[in-house]
Amino acid sequence: MAEYKRPQLETLRKRILSKRRFIQVIAGPRQVGKTTLVQQFIDENTIFSRFYSADGVTDTDASWLDSIWENFRTELSLKKTRDGLLVIDEIQKIPGWSECVKKNWDEDSRNKIPVKLIILGSSRLLLQEGLSESLLGRYELNYLGHWSLTEMEEAFGFSPEEYVWFGGYPGAVFLIKDEGRFKNYILNSIIEPSLSRDILMLTRVSKPALLRQLFELGASYSAQILSFNKILGALRDAGNTTTLSRYILLLDQAGLLAGLQKYGNKPVLAKASIPKFQVHNTALLSALRTEIFKEARQDRELWGRVWESAAGSYLINQVRENAGYALYYWRQNNDEVDFVVKRGNKIVAFEIKSGRKAGSGGNLSVFKNLFPSSKTLLVGGQGFDLVEFLKTPVRDLFEAV
Repeated sequence: MAEYKRPQLETLRKRILSKRRFIQVIAGPRQVGKTTLVQQFIDENTIFSRFYSADGVTDTDASWLDSIWENFRTELSLKKTRDGLLVIDEIQKIPGWSECVKKNWDEDSRNKIPVKLIILGSSRLLLQEGLSESLLGRYELNYLGHWSLTEMEEAFGFSPEEYVWFGGYPGAVFLIKDEGRFKNYILNSIIEPSLSRDILMLTRVSKPALLRQLFELGASYSAQILSFNKILGALRDAGNTTTLSRYILLLDQAGLLAGLQKYGNKPVLAKASIPKFQVHNTALLSALRTEIFKEARQDRELWGRVWESAAGSYLINQVRENAGYALYYWRQNNDEVDFVVKRGNKIVAFEIKSGRKAGSGGNLSVFKNLFPSSKTLLVGGQGFDLVEFLKTPVRDLFEAV
C-alpha cells in the first residue's frame, strides 16, 4: 500500500513553494504524523532542505539554533540555490527559541537570504506562548490533529466500530489484534511521553501525581459532565478548582483531554462552568479500560458512551483545524445538549443518539427556545447518520443546517 498522504500536505506544499512570507508552524499531538508530513513534502520536492530535531539536544540556550541556522546559510551560499528549507522539530524544548527564531528570520529578511522555515512541536501551549511573545505577524499555524474516521478508513481499512474503540493513531493500527500490546503502546508511547515530556518537563506543575490522576479520571468520564466537587472528592491532594482548571488546560493543549465549557450568552459564566470531559482520541479512553473490543460492544452503556466520545473527539479536532470555531456543551436543570459549535454569530447544537440514550432530541427544542437564532441537528437514532457525521467536515455541517 502506498504511503497515505493527509490533506494538510497540499496546504503545506502551496505555502512552502510560494514566495517566502511566513514561518510555517506545524503543531499537534504526539504520533499523528507531523514529522512524516514534512518528510513527505521534502521527498516530493526538489527544494534544498535540512531537517534537525531538538529532541535530545543538550544545549541549555538557543546557541544550537544559531549554529544550525548559520551553517544552513553557508550551505545556501555555496550552492548558489534560489532558496532553501530549514526544518526544526520539537523546537519548544529549546529555551528562548522564539527570540532566536525572530532574530534570525528578521536578519534573513533584511539581507534577502532565501531561508524558508518550518518549525514543529507537540506542545501546542508552549509553542503558542513563544509565537505570541516574539513572532506575531511572522508565522502561519498549521494544526495537525488526530486522524479522522475517513482517514483511518482510507489508509488502513478501519471500520467505524474499530475507529470509535481504537481511535486514530496510525502507529497503533497493527497492534489492534493484540489488545494488550495496543493498550501498552497507547499508555507508554503516547500518554506517558505527553505527560512527562510535553507537560511536566516543560511546564511548572506543582502536583505531577494530581495531573496524572486528573487525566485518568477525565478520560474514564469522557463525554460526561462531572462537577468540581465530585472531581475534588475523587482525587487525592486535589487542591482547589483553579489548580484543576489549569491542569485541564495543559492536558487539552497536549492533545489528550479537554474540559468543555457550558455554552451561554455570558462568557464569564461559561468560564466558571462545570467541565464536560472529552478525550481528543478515543484510544485514550479504551487504553485505560479493562474491557476489550468485543466486550465493549456487548455493553450497551459503555458502547454508547464510546460513540458519544468519538463524536466529541471528532468535533474537537475539527474545531482545532478550522480557525474561528469554538466547541461547548449545554445543560440547564435536567435538559442537556451534547455539543454546541459556534462560529461568529452562528450557533449549531448537536444531540448525539448513540443507542445508549432514548428519545427524539427534545432537549434540542429547549435549547432552540432559549437561543432562537441557533440551528440544531439530531445525530443518530432517527436523525442524521452517526457514521456520516464522523465523516462530514464541520464546515459542511454548518453550511447544511
